[in-house]
Amino acid sequence: MHDRHTRRFGLGTATCLVMGNIIGGGIFLLPASVAPFGTVSLVAFGVLTVGAVALALVFGRLAERHPDTGGPYVYAREAFGDFAGFLSAWSYWTMTWVSNAALAVAAVGYVHVLLPGHPTKGTDLAVALIALWLPALANFAGTRYVGLVQTVSTVLKFVPLLFIAVVGLFFFDPHNLGAFHEGSGSALGGMSAAAAILLYSYVGVESAAMSAGEVRDPERNVGRATVLGTIGSAVVYLLGTVAVFGTVAHDKLVKSQAPFSDAVNAMFGGHWGGTVVALAAVVSIVGALNGWTLMSAQSPYAAAKDGLFPAAFLTKQRGVPTVGVLAAGVLASALTVLNYLSGSGGVFEILVLITTFSATVPYLLAAGAQVYFLLTGRRDKVRPARFARDLTLALTAFGFTFWLVAGAGYAAIYQGVLFLFAGILVYAVMAARRTARQEDDRFAAQPATPRRPEAVPPPAADDAALLRTT
Repeated sequence: MHDRHTRRFGLGTATCLVMGNIIGGGIFLLPASVAPFGTVSLVAFGVLTVGAVALALVFGRLAERHPDTGGPYVYAREAFGDFAGFLSAWSYWTMTWVSNAALAVAAVGYVHVLLPGHPTKGTDLAVALIALWLPALANFAGTRYVGLVQTVSTVLKFVPLLFIAVVGLFFFDPHNLGAFHEGSGSALGGMSAAAAILLYSYVGVESAAMSAGEVRDPERNVGRATVLGTIGSAVVYLLGTVAVFGTVAHDKLVKSQAPFSDAVNAMFGGHWGGTVVALAAVVSIVGALNGWTLMSAQSPYAAAKDGLFPAAFLTKQRGVPTVGVLAAGVLASALTVLNYLSGSGGVFEILVLITTFSATVPYLLAAGAQVYFLLTGRRDKVRPARFARDLTLALTAFGFTFWLVAGAGYAAIYQGVLFLFAGILVYAVMAARRTARQEDDRFAAQPATPRRPEAVPPPAADDAALLRTT
């Protein structure tokens, strides 16, 4: 299996996988999105970071216990059974291919900045489909190329973002910050409102755990990569947002369509900042699509091994589940085409709402699984301090994810629950087929029952008389 196209991820590549999946295209609009709430949004970001790191540590601990491909699916199934595992895999799979379509559409806007002109709907659709299928081709080529693309793209987007974040501190002007809390209501209300926008900034912390089977020494490296990738992303998020807040005047930042571009222009003058940031955004999105394409195949692959997804998803070449990659690419492409042909974002927006809820289902089940493992394990074999620490982290991760659900909004929860329940029918079909196969295997394994000898009929009356005289 391990040919020149297949290479297991080391710590560095696994860390880049986590960072690349967390940092997509949304970071380039985040400062402007939360600016209307004031600098209290920075406090909200800090609180969210604590929750994200707790979730990352929980995934690391779970990977030590179950270092298998599938991550949240594996943990949910081991703790709560097949049905919970299926719901985790179904939700995660849905989230990946729908969010891939959203990322591809987002890339089109940044391409317009790099290649100004008069784009048509057809050219926009072509750009979005290219953004989807180039990362898919890298996945088809094997894990070696997936890791290479992920490492290069993460470096290319991390360096300029970190540069803006660090250099921006030297141009920091407190007068640009505005009020601590803007608008009506309390500061706590403003922090909660900002958090609702920022909540999904850390989706992707599970990326190393999801691909644990492709990571070298997963018992150690999955946890390390998860924590390092989450902290690295947090540094970029927090410092970058602070730098933009301090270099762009608040009244301008609230209306900004490209806050990082405005920050670069404010620091160095001119109007070239938009091109630089647009290029970094395209690289960031392509890198995120590369990692999320792999994630879209890992969850159904793990579920298919247990008979909870169709067996076709087990097809694996060069370390990558190719049928899963193909299925995700086709579904994301169909959604993208529907978005452009419908002439309205209505359908697209509904499905994006579904992803915001779907992302939380595997997280809740994984955090709950850790609580279950801790409470049902051999307490006498674990130091009380370590048990208390791990339980606190698991409860913090559960609370953080519960906050994600609350922040998704009523529409996201409503649409997401409907789609989640639709998966019950799929589970019923797959469970019935698996049960039938198990019955067939059990019947085939049973030894053949030996035939009983035929009963010998009693002798006739004349024969009995003959025997007596003899």
